[in-house]
Amino acid sequence: MKKCKSFKPSIDINSKVLILGSMPGVKSLEEQQYYAHPQNRFWKVMGAICNEPKLPKFAYDLKLKTLLKNSIALWDTIKTCKRDGSLDFNIQNETPNDIRKLLQKYPDIKTICLNGNKSYSAFKKYFPDLLEKYNCHKMPSTSPANARYSLDILIKEWSKVL
Repeated sequence: MKKCKSFKPSIDINSKVLILGSMPGVKSLEEQQYYAHPQNRFWKVMGAICNEPKLPKFAYDLKLKTLLKNSIALWDTIKTCKRDGSLDFNIQNETPNDIRKLLQKYPDIKTICLNGNKSYSAFKKYFPDLLEKYNCHKMPSTSPANARYSLDILIKEWSKVL
């Protein structure tokens, strides 16, 4: 089992929505970039929502700036864990990020989108009170492992919230 550690949040004072993944996958950890696996549909979905269809081709720092320009922050529910591979069901010995502290520091965030089942279940486990306090949405995962959702359906579902 490999020890995995999530990244720092991408956030600023204008953020109104916080998207929480579970834990970056192997490719993302190697690249030190959120959603770096070329088959993950996150950047395509965000490109459609932010009206930037070329977003997946942008340099990583510009991708993050585009989200921030659209008041969208990005982080993970899990701070550290042990995991072989990239699949969420392999996550063990998880510890959560300090989401409460982040939300206190950025009080304009009112909506939290949980990208996939593991992000949602970890959030519910560690922060059940925040489910009531914030406008929280369990979103379909943008992971390539979530093959039952086409890109069009992902965009439709995410657009309902964002």
